[in-house]
Amino acid sequence: MSNASPIKQFIAGLPKNIFSGFVVSLIALPLGLGLAIASEAPPMAGIVAAIAGGMVVSILGGSHLTITGPGNGLVIVILSAIIGLGEGETYKEIIASGYLFTLAAIMLSGLLLFLFGLFRLGALSEFFPSSALQGMLAAIGVGILAKQFHVMLGFTDVKGNTINQLVQIPNSIINLLNSPSGELILASSIGVLSLVFLFSYARIRNSVFQLIPAPMWVVIASIGVMYYYDLILKTPDVLGSNLMITIPDNLLASLPRPDFGKISTSDFMGHTMSITLVAVIESLLSIKAVDKLDPLKRRSNINKDLRALGIATVVSGFFGGLNVVTVIARSSVNVNNGANNRSANFFHAAFLVVFILLFAKQIQKIPMPALAAILVYTGYRLAAPENLLRIYRIGKEQAIIFVTTLLATLMTTLTTGILLGILATILVHVIINKSGVLFYRNWLKPNVLMYLEEESGNYYVSVKNFCSFLNFFKLKSKLDEIPPSAHAIIDFSLCEFVDHTVMEGLNDYSRNFSRQSGFFEIIGLDVHEAKTEHPFALRKSLPESSLLNFQVSLTKRQKLLQKLSTILDWDYLAEPLSNYDNLERFYYFKTKWINYRYNNLESKNKEFLLFDLSYSEGAFIAREDLRSTFLQIKVSNKMPVFAMDKENFMTTIFQLSGLEDIDFKRYPDFSRRFYLRGEDVKSIRSFFTDDLIYFFESHPAYYLESDGNSILIRSKERLASIQEIKQMLAFAEELLKVLENK
Repeated sequence: MSNASPIKQFIAGLPKNIFSGFVVSLIALPLGLGLAIASEAPPMAGIVAAIAGGMVVSILGGSHLTITGPGNGLVIVILSAIIGLGEGETYKEIIASGYLFTLAAIMLSGLLLFLFGLFRLGALSEFFPSSALQGMLAAIGVGILAKQFHVMLGFTDVKGNTINQLVQIPNSIINLLNSPSGELILASSIGVLSLVFLFSYARIRNSVFQLIPAPMWVVIASIGVMYYYDLILKTPDVLGSNLMITIPDNLLASLPRPDFGKISTSDFMGHTMSITLVAVIESLLSIKAVDKLDPLKRRSNINKDLRALGIATVVSGFFGGLNVVTVIARSSVNVNNGANNRSANFFHAAFLVVFILLFAKQIQKIPMPALAAILVYTGYRLAAPENLLRIYRIGKEQAIIFVTTLLATLMTTLTTGILLGILATILVHVIINKSGVLFYRNWLKPNVLMYLEEESGNYYVSVKNFCSFLNFFKLKSKLDEIPPSAHAIIDFSLCEFVDHTVMEGLNDYSRNFSRQSGFFEIIGLDVHEAKTEHPFALRKSLPESSLLNFQVSLTKRQKLLQKLSTILDWDYLAEPLSNYDNLERFYYFKTKWINYRYNNLESKNKEFLLFDLSYSEGAFIAREDLRSTFLQIKVSNKMPVFAMDKENFMTTIFQLSGLEDIDFKRYPDFSRRFYLRGEDVKSIRSFFTDDLIYFFESHPAYYLESDGNSILIRSKERLASIQEIKQMLAFAEELLKVLENK
């Protein structure tokens, strides 16, 4: 398949994509109708959006497996726009006029969405803190649940904002129990039983039964109930028109047309911006999520997809439909059913056209409480209490951001809510760092340095200063350049603050690398404070004065070191120590200031000691803080004092300044690769036997130094990865054998 032409691959994949498109359409039909009704839009508005999205985005889009159509996140903002822009004396008049103005706002939001893609603004998705986004989604879920719960019980006249509808839920339950008419009993029974089925669907282990998605089973069963009343009990219209789906006989003639009469008003532009913001956020998050699911590990052209979504939204709005966004739930179903290209999105739209043309009568037999149950279930999934619990486990401060965004969104507008969530995140960061100055100076600049290490072939990325949701895109741009099959080392040892959004994003990279047989290792967070042991918890470096009393919450690297110590039967101590007197005897530290050592890994016989070291060189404005991994070996035999390093530009400078390089004429390769120095040249030459020189020639070059009793080994002037530590230990064991056999 990989060597086949694109056309042959397309044709070969058609059966899978047609089947997947069909399965997705079974979900899209009830959801499209339900989301439109939840927004107080005509039922067909959701179907129009799904058809426009499938047809346009499948041809013009830049993603591979995404499904497009009306989104959950837009229900609340569309409803708000319809009510806010509407005119008239009665609620129906407000809704009727408001929807026409909202269609104009939808078309304009489509144009803005297109411009987002045209000007390559897809990266704006990186400027939203993760916990605030989760809070916004939870607020959307609460809004959907609050409105649709009443409809599920058979009450369609409950109005007001989300808070008011939540407060009235007990009243609707009491009214149902106190005055149970036949119509209400039937409506609520359909709604409640549908909801129970949706919650129970995952426990049904019949593979044939699960070929049909849960929402479609709800639709089929509820239509069956209506036909039972019509044909068997001879009681048509048992629920009344207000609780049934209605579709005009002439769809094209009845499609509403947008009204641009309020385009110059501030209310119109405010609702347009809210619609656009939610559409962008929902689409970008869904696109990124689906890319992670792609078995072929393809990456979407996000900006191209935004342009296509913008065009599709304009088309949808012109024909009376809702916004077109990328939807994660339907996209996941698409992936799980074996789709491999964009044609599945097209076929899902095509099947919807077939359903509307051939089964219009059956669709009008769908009771509103059944669709409301589907939406209540959707709202609950977005706003489930376990979501808050999951955020709380990451950190109390994340729960504060989540709840702030949730409440702000419920009490104001979605745009205001997410903005307040961002402000709350910034405020939390300032409080945690106890310094507004630090935040102000560094929020736009994690100094990111990346290079390919020649000897190892590893990509090394050093992140300095401050890394948060506001500047994560700078780090991402570097990480995106690294092939996922490579070995990447991300070093935060010189970064003072790393927030939750960054940690969560790095986890996504780690998973992507592991899927493609790459290796993604994060180092340098070992002496950063974390409020919880969760891997996504934000990290803040501690001042040196606090480190000796610091209770370490082990990072992934530390847990791997702990595991390594168990395998070796060595002792491991993660906490920082101030005991480093023996190190100051080494020449390497004559011009450096040692702060502390940590992650101490020591053999039982005290022969090997591996540790991370924090140290500094220079002073005042020229001071530079460094962290490196060292390995110290105690040797029983007496040795000369010497230092050996790889030949490089700096060693050449040392030689020019008069520091002698001890060469061996018999070993030109050794002399070319290594810069060897020491005062007792004769003893050093005697110490470097043929076997020892051969050992160094046949192994990777390390910085080596002897104080006469022990040897200090350093790989690089940075912390070593776990893989590099294992290599260093193997090197040291072999070196010790050579020295003991001398």
